Amino acid sequence: MVSQSTRIAVIGGGMGGLTAAIALNRVAGVQVTVFEQASKLGEVGAGVTVAPNAQRVLDNLGVLEQIRTAGAVPDGHGVYQDALGNLVTDAAWEDSSKQYRNIGMYRPDLINALASAVDPTSIRLGHRLSGVESVESGVRVSFENGVTEEFDAVVGADGIHSVVRQAIGQFPEPVYSEYIVYRGVVDASLLPADWPMISQVWMGNNRHFMCYPLQQRKLFNFVAGVPSDRPLHGPWSGPAEVSELAAEFAGDSWDPKLHRFIESIENTFWWGLFDHEPLTNWSHGPITLLGDAAHTMLPHQGQGVNQAIEDSMALATFVKAAETVADLPEAFRRYTAVRMQRTAILQHGSRRSGAMFDAQYEFADLKKRNADLRVGRDFRRSAVFDYDARKVAEKALNRFERNETK
Repeated sequence: MVSQSTRIAVIGGGMGGLTAAIALNRVAGVQVTVFEQASKLGEVGAGVTVAPNAQRVLDNLGVLEQIRTAGAVPDGHGVYQDALGNLVTDAAWEDSSKQYRNIGMYRPDLINALASAVDPTSIRLGHRLSGVESVESGVRVSFENGVTEEFDAVVGADGIHSVVRQAIGQFPEPVYSEYIVYRGVVDASLLPADWPMISQVWMGNNRHFMCYPLQQRKLFNFVAGVPSDRPLHGPWSGPAEVSELAAEFAGDSWDPKLHRFIESIENTFWWGLFDHEPLTNWSHGPITLLGDAAHTMLPHQGQGVNQAIEDSMALATFVKAAETVADLPEAFRRYTAVRMQRTAILQHGSRRSGAMFDAQYEFADLKKRNADLRVGRDFRRSAVFDYDARKVAEKALNRFERNETK
């Protein structure tokens, strides 16, 4: 096991970066410094689903109970519906053991819960990364505020526009999905008293609308996906008028219950949906990637944050097995080998889920679309929710070590 004096820098203080800091400290026992470019930790005021596969990691790290208390566990399975509200299929929102069920989290609450498990003296705000380079003693990181510091290793959790990714020679082009989403939250008290405390998705006319409860059921998150070329002509995101969103789902072809929900929306923002093709490598020497920096994916399977959390446990497991600082590059190489295939599958799966929701391509045949959604429910439970990132990493570690002794 590497020395407790081993120093690793995590670039990015979002949900992936904070989870990586917790895992590297609690599992691998190393010193971690988190650098965040913003002046305070925070996230846009919208929701995220903490899925069973990520909850398993957070449980192992000792932080799940606080997250569960701050979030909202639904009353049962979610539902996929057509535009008029007719049931297509229910949605798997739990693992096979029923130990973990999806938690709807307000993003600021999730950031606060994760940050509370990190030594506040190890988080440095207002540090926008400008460069990363390997040096004889490890890795030197430089910031726009003039700070320069050296570490034994660096983990890039700095998102789709990752600077760390450039240091390992990966320059993926963003791929625009031709869709934007309107996002935000609704005060649950503005909804009918009998509004279902579950996830609901309406699908029709090449667009979809999703909502689910957050923050002990005090809020509802919403995500509305619509076709648009807006990001190709300007910014990738910005404030939006609620009337814009309402117009996308107006008319008798949409469920009156959905109209009622939209009437409760007071504010919204829009985001262009971008991802990138799977990378050919995540690591170079003592530098590696995690989360969106490694595998930006569309949100349609709700796995972006959850895969960053899986990454964190896998990374910490391999770092823990390193005997000296000199072994960290090999630990990173092994981590990359284990994680790349799973996240690539989910990147493509997220694109496919979006195509199903919006009846695109082969899913324009609604009978096929609906059948695939029903089959996908059970696949999602077994292949995604039942995944144990720690056990997978430990088994892979044993295989690597057996191969070395041959």
